[in-house]
Amino acid sequence: MRKPIALLGEYTPTFPPHVSTDAAIEHVRNFLDIDITAQWVSTEDISQNLFDRYSGIWVAPGSPYKSMEKTLWAIRYARENKVPCFGTCGGFQHIVIEYARNVLDFREAQHAEYDPYASSLFISRLTCSLAGRRMQLDFVPGSQAAEIYGSLSAKEQYYCNFGVNPDYAHLLKQGPLNISGSDAEGEVRVIEHPDHPFFIGTLFVPQARSTPEQPHPLVTAFLGSVGL
Repeated sequence: MRKPIALLGEYTPTFPPHVSTDAAIEHVRNFLDIDITAQWVSTEDISQNLFDRYSGIWVAPGSPYKSMEKTLWAIRYARENKVPCFGTCGGFQHIVIEYARNVLDFREAQHAEYDPYASSLFISRLTCSLAGRRMQLDFVPGSQAAEIYGSLSAKEQYYCNFGVNPDYAHLLKQGPLNISGSDAEGEVRVIEHPDHPFFIGTLFVPQARSTPEQPHPLVTAFLGSVGL
């Protein structure tokens, strides 16, 4: 029997991105007629045997998480062991922090939602909140994101107040992680690991645009990466 996917986050049934996450998975299940399940796992309940029980992780919106350190451990394990990992909104932000700490060697890399006065704020509060906004973004030709979308552009919905600190964005380009999607101002909106079956983070919430008739391509690709 196929192992389920872990949805890492503090599940709140009235939080729209969590509702749409569940719905988007169901859209793919029904559209492709596949038997795959997903279970919410609080970040404080992440344990060393997480990946014995789950085939992939979706790091969900809704930070701050109860355990940032356990979340970063799970992301690192998935990155290093080629376990499918999808991060949206808050999940994207934590993928950036894990990468900065463990690949770029900025051990003090921090997220402003947890420590706004940290010396190495890779994730900072956005000058203008993107919550509730739908915006245009462009993909890098040849990127995994562009291939998944079958397009070099899209319009996606956001639900966030934090993003990559522009003062640190250039540092993300110093390692293997690729910036594969940006907005009209060139701000980082999609990141991906090229040497991985599926390791993608989006600042936007693609699940919000999924429908039963048209499941979102990123959600479909993520589920596909765990063994459809």
